[in-house]
Amino acid sequence: MTKIHPTAVVDKGATLARDVEIGPYCVIGANVVLGEGVRILSHVVIDGHTTIGEHTVIHPFASLGLSPQHLSYKGEPTRLTIGHHNVIREHVTMHVGTAQGSMETRVGNHSFFMAGCHVAHDCVLEDHVILTNSVALGGHVHVGEYANIGGLSGVHQYVRIGKHAMIGGVTGVDKDVIPYALAMGNRARLTGLNIVGLRRRGFSREDIRSLRTAYGLLFSQGGTMAERLIEVADLFSAHAGVMDIINFIREDSSRPICTPVAGNGNGG
Repeated sequence: MTKIHPTAVVDKGATLARDVEIGPYCVIGANVVLGEGVRILSHVVIDGHTTIGEHTVIHPFASLGLSPQHLSYKGEPTRLTIGHHNVIREHVTMHVGTAQGSMETRVGNHSFFMAGCHVAHDCVLEDHVILTNSVALGGHVHVGEYANIGGLSGVHQYVRIGKHAMIGGVTGVDKDVIPYALAMGNRARLTGLNIVGLRRRGFSREDIRSLRTAYGLLFSQGGTMAERLIEVADLFSAHAGVMDIINFIREDSSRPICTPVAGNGNGG
């Protein structure tokens, strides 16, 4: 049974599935769609063309689906789409997309957004992402599945962060971070692989060993990156994880690839 607190303001155009709970002093706009079992605790604003998947929980003072912080935005009917089983904590902000981008900001499933995080226009976040307290993502950022971004970190617009990557706290990320990597610093540099995260997610010793070997070869001092990519792809063509890294580096991007600090190309 849907429960709406008497102090909440819910536009009659909003679409609510069954068992939605909307707490005190929330404001829900006309083009909002809430999936089954969504819980909105209190003092939350959801507006714009925003869809939120089932069993997502939204904590007080979150602001979702408002217009992007983009000077060229002219009120186009762009979207924010949030998947299912997410936790969105206090003061999180997520904006709709822009006509200059993909027209949509997309957030996947089973992700955790800690207090004060910001997801800007046209971002794409895959499943099982964690943004720690006060992380700020610029526009058009792409975050792969199981990536974890440490508190107070800022990610430059158009940056890609690969799957299973870990960004240390208070890091400025202005370059693409390859899958499975660990990056940190005032301006992010690779410091190896996210070994702890890989072990926690059940990667075998053999897989981790292959990833470390490939990482060491890719960021060695011999030859060019193009030559090293060919070498590593030939050696590990049957290894899905290594090929994730190869394909990530080969993809078109407006940002350069984040590289290791001097003397730290051994995979952690």
